[in-house]
Amino acid sequence: MTDIAETMSVSNLSRAAGRILSGLVIVFLLFDGAIKLVPWPVVTDTMDKMGFGSSETLARSLGVITIVCTVLYSIPPTSILGAILLTGYLGGAMASHVRIGSPLFTHTLFGLYLGLMLWGGLWLRDRRLRTLIPFHR
Repeated sequence: MTDIAETMSVSNLSRAAGRILSGLVIVFLLFDGAIKLVPWPVVTDTMDKMGFGSSETLARSLGVITIVCTVLYSIPPTSILGAILLTGYLGGAMASHVRIGSPLFTHTLFGLYLGLMLWGGLWLRDRRLRTLIPFHR
């Protein structure tokens, strides 16, 4: 009987940790998408420095893409699809930083850090993903 209680406790703890981790990613990406919708000068200036020009239309398009993918990630039935789409989006951001020679650990790998949080949070909160990608001791 103790094993069942321990398993349920670990399961609830991992689900809560996954929700917190996923929540942090969701809040960050929704904010990131929202500032691209405005778009503030910091957004268009950064896009120009990255070689994309200071197009407000492109900034808004990227904002919509970010928000749609994040919403898909936040809804349990579509969370894996959202995670896959966000992984591609973050990979493109990393490639852009590599292209312009951004600092490795703070800028270029930020997409990797966010992706690890994204997938880690999803793995902790979604039993389907834990079944698909099992980690055994």
